[in-house]
Amino acid sequence: MALRPTLIFILLLIGCCALEDPPKVTAPPPPHGCGATVDTPYRVLCDLESVWGVVLEAIACGGTISALILAVILLAKLKTVTEPEKRCGVGPLLLLLAGTMGLFSLSLVFLVGRGEVLCIVRRGLWGALFAMCFSCLLVQGVRLKKLAGGRRSPAGSSLAGLAFTLTMVQGIIAGEWLLLTVVREGHAACDYLPLDFVLVCSYALALLLAASMLSLAVVLCGGSNREESSRKTMKWRCNAVWLFLSCLSSLLLWVAWLGLYLYGDATITTVAKDWDEPALAVALVTEGWVLLLFHAIPEMHLCLRPSSQRNADTGQNYYDTPQPPTAQSYHDDERPTNPRAPFTESQAYTVEEHSAVLQTGGYHNGLIRPAVPFRSHVYQPTEMALLMNSGPIPTAPPNFTGRHLW
Repeated sequence: MALRPTLIFILLLIGCCALEDPPKVTAPPPPHGCGATVDTPYRVLCDLESVWGVVLEAIACGGTISALILAVILLAKLKTVTEPEKRCGVGPLLLLLAGTMGLFSLSLVFLVGRGEVLCIVRRGLWGALFAMCFSCLLVQGVRLKKLAGGRRSPAGSSLAGLAFTLTMVQGIIAGEWLLLTVVREGHAACDYLPLDFVLVCSYALALLLAASMLSLAVVLCGGSNREESSRKTMKWRCNAVWLFLSCLSSLLLWVAWLGLYLYGDATITTVAKDWDEPALAVALVTEGWVLLLFHAIPEMHLCLRPSSQRNADTGQNYYDTPQPPTAQSYHDDERPTNPRAPFTESQAYTVEEHSAVLQTGGYHNGLIRPAVPFRSHVYQPTEMALLMNSGPIPTAPPNFTGRHLW
């Protein structure tokens, strides 16, 4: 009987403990600048205590807005570009601006934490966006090579279509990589080696190398027709110089991020622990600004700039003066009946010629040139006066029996 109250008391204690709520795991407080509703993987984008993520996010957003503004300005002023040689470069330039905005947007994906969807986006879009930008540089090199050689460039839609086709090759490569590793082998989307990631992007690097060699060939050699290149197509070398600078800067950047990603990424991760792929995020933002500063902005300026009117192209001669109407010429089968008519017509011609010389050649370098005197009431222009006025040397009709002029 004494054990019964003790047993009842123990059972009551167990029931009370079971009715209590389980202990809650307290989440860490949000950092300064982030609200309580922001998930932990995304707090790097608003954390003001470690400003690395905020600074990179601001630079990426600024690049996206700049590329969008450039695209709008180019579309708004497209009607002012009337030359076919300049209009053919608008299509690849717009595609490049779209790829640049994609690079800036993708950099934010590499700042946040890992996830299956985020890793698929990283692996699928990284190489495709770089291939889009580098294929645009390559088709611009093809365009400048043809223009520097004095040939006609393909249309802008054809060049943009070629660049998009080259981009689809990289997309197919990335898709095959995802299917082989995630679907067939069953690995997680975030489980990949850095070396595999670099090898998949080798096609984009090949496009960049081809664009660099082609732009360098235009800068050094120009077109195949040297005379045509030296006279009319030297202006395309300025576009080729900016294209080569953008390709060279992109090559140096790729060498830097490849070495950093393969060998030195662990050191940066220890400094910025909240970042997931710091080397890739920095590479995306830097590459976007390199393409904007060294190719998009100069190419857009050269495309929208009005063509300079050169005297050599227009064939204008500042020594040419308006010539007076010449006298009626006579042939052997059209002789005048009046023997005095030729003299009268020739005299009228010479008087008009004299007045034109006095109007155009009376002043030379501030000095008054004396008028040519009349001899026997017939003005006989000298060779110098005729050369200054670029006019033909007059000859007397064959039936003229008076004083010959020459």
